[in-house]
Amino acid sequence: MKEILVVGGAGYIGSHMCKYLARKGCLPVVLDNLSLGHRQAVQWGPLYEGNMDDQALLEKIFTTHKIKAVMHFAAFCYVGESVDKPLKYYQNNISSTLGLLSSMLAHGVDKLIFSSTCATYGEPEFLPITEEHPQKPINPYGRSKLMMEQIFADLEVSDGLQTVCLRYFNAAGADPEGELGEDHDPETHLLPLVLQTALGQRDELTVFGNDYPTEDGTCIRDYIHITDLAQAHFLSLQHLLDGGGSKKYNLGNGNGYSILDVLETAGRVTGREIPYRFAARRPGDPAALVGAAVKATDELGWKPLYGNLEVILETAWTWLKNHPYGY
Repeated sequence: MKEILVVGGAGYIGSHMCKYLARKGCLPVVLDNLSLGHRQAVQWGPLYEGNMDDQALLEKIFTTHKIKAVMHFAAFCYVGESVDKPLKYYQNNISSTLGLLSSMLAHGVDKLIFSSTCATYGEPEFLPITEEHPQKPINPYGRSKLMMEQIFADLEVSDGLQTVCLRYFNAAGADPEGELGEDHDPETHLLPLVLQTALGQRDELTVFGNDYPTEDGTCIRDYIHITDLAQAHFLSLQHLLDGGGSKKYNLGNGNGYSILDVLETAGRVTGREIPYRFAARRPGDPAALVGAAVKATDELGWKPLYGNLEVILETAWTWLKNHPYGY
C-alpha cells in the first residue's frame, strides 16, 4: 500500500483527497495543525497534529512511514485576507512550505502535488485562461503561489524535485456520498454562503460589486466539484510515480457563472428564496476567471464527472442540510 503524505488533510479539499486515495488503495498520512481543518474529517489514515515546518514532527513522519509522495493542501487561500494580511500569507504559504520541502528532500522524497491557483494569472488577458496565459497575480495570495511554482523549478534543477502544480479555479460541492463537506469558520466561499442563506442561517447574501464589465455586472467564476479535483490529483500522482516529469495544469470546467447565475441556480436547487444585497467591490477580485482544462484532459486523462453547477450545488445542499452546524 502506497503511503502518501497529505499536508492539510483535515481541511476541505485535503479530506476529500484522503477519501479518494483510500478508495484507490493508498494510505493517506495526514499532517494538519487543525487551525482550519477538522479532526472528524480524518477517517482514512493516521493524523499527525502539527505545522508543516515542524522538523521534529516531519522527521517522525518520514522515518515511521515510507512516503512515496507529498500532496500539499495547507496554504492560506483567501484573496481578501491576503490583501489585509500579506505577511501571514508569505510566512505560511512560502516560508513554512520551504520547511516541508527541506524535510522531504532530506529523506529522498522528490515528488510533490501542489495546490496552486488561477490567482497566479491575475486579470485575464483572454478567456478561457490556458496554462500559457501570462502570470501576473494582483494579490498576495496569488503571488505566494507563483513564488512557490518558481521555487519548485529551481529545486528541480538542484535536487531533482518533480512537481505537478494544479491551478484551481473555484473548488465547490461536497462528497456525493455525504461523508464530507465544506465547513469553514468564518465562511467566505460563495456557494456555501448562498446555501446557508437559503437554509436561514444568514439573513441575506452580500454580493460584492455589481459594476463589473460582465453581462449582469457581477463577478464570473468557474466552479469545479471537489471530487473531480481529487481525481485530477490522483492522476497527477500516478503520473509522477510512473516516472513522469514536472507539469502545470489548470483545473476548471471551462464554464463561467456570475454570482446572479449562482443565486438563480441555488434557488432552483433548494426551492427557497435567497435574499441578497449589493456592496462595493472587494480589492483583488478580477471580473471574470474561467479556465481551459484541455491540457489536463488530454495529458492526464482527467474526466470530470460533476461539471454541472446544479449538480455541484445539489451535493453541497445535501451536506449542509444533514450537517447544518458542520462537523
